[in-house]
Amino acid sequence: MVSTMEAYLLGIDWGTSNRRAYLVDRTGTCLRRHADDQGLLAVQGDFAGSLAALRRAMQVDDAVPVVMAGMVGAASGWQEVPYLDTDVALADLPRHLVAVRDAPRCRIVPGYAGDVPDVDVMRGEETQLLGAGVRDGWIVLPGTHSKWVHLRAGRVERLSTFMTGELFALLGAHGTLRTLMTGDAADDDAFADGLRDAQRRAPLTHSLFGVRARAVTGRMAAPQVRSYVSGLLIGTEFVAAGLGADAGPLHLIASDALAGRYAHAAAHFGRHAVALDPDQVFLAALQHFIHDGRSW
Repeated sequence: MVSTMEAYLLGIDWGTSNRRAYLVDRTGTCLRRHADDQGLLAVQGDFAGSLAALRRAMQVDDAVPVVMAGMVGAASGWQEVPYLDTDVALADLPRHLVAVRDAPRCRIVPGYAGDVPDVDVMRGEETQLLGAGVRDGWIVLPGTHSKWVHLRAGRVERLSTFMTGELFALLGAHGTLRTLMTGDAADDDAFADGLRDAQRRAPLTHSLFGVRARAVTGRMAAPQVRSYVSGLLIGTEFVAAGLGADAGPLHLIASDALAGRYAHAAAHFGRHAVALDPDQVFLAALQHFIHDGRSW
């Protein structure tokens, strides 16, 4: 058991499918970390019981306060927490934590809702943005629902979400492309072909059917399809983002594999990418909650 004198805060990134937890001391130094598949879907509403089990797994008692980010604050989560308007600066997030009604010393980080260029929302990513330490420029958070965020003076100026990861998984598991998407997802030439075709700005549903047409006519080898579709979907994000003439780097908060894909795409579109480690940015955000939040 980690002593209460040593442990200061338990931070949890609680998503739909997965959960990551970090126990830190007063300086923000990570004492222990834990990852599992006990996301929103797995706990089936028993968030209090799941948190108790997590405390036992990390050997930390109930006296240590908890900050939770992600889908735990959604309508289907532990307690629905209203979104903040994007006018609220990232640095002000620690002052907007919401107490959990039936869990003393537990608080949830609110997400953001914005309407530029269209109505969009985020939960969990705002905490990573806080920890990234970027005040101006683009940050991309690839994943099931990829987030493109433009920051200006530490505020979310633009927010766009793309269902890229979800659509890629669905195409690989169902429908007419399923039997073709069995090749190497790291075929760089096929990936680049997908990026180039995304630049044609053809309707995405048309381009996706064109994948099947190319395969059945022998104009694309079946092992290339998976990488091509990946490039087409990711390239569609870059085209839609319309990065403009901003010469700053594109910051990526992603696993090594996803960061590599998006860095490849960024280079294709003439942008330099800087990869940020998801664990490190979350830990950096916890330091803000320690130093800038209300008294624990």
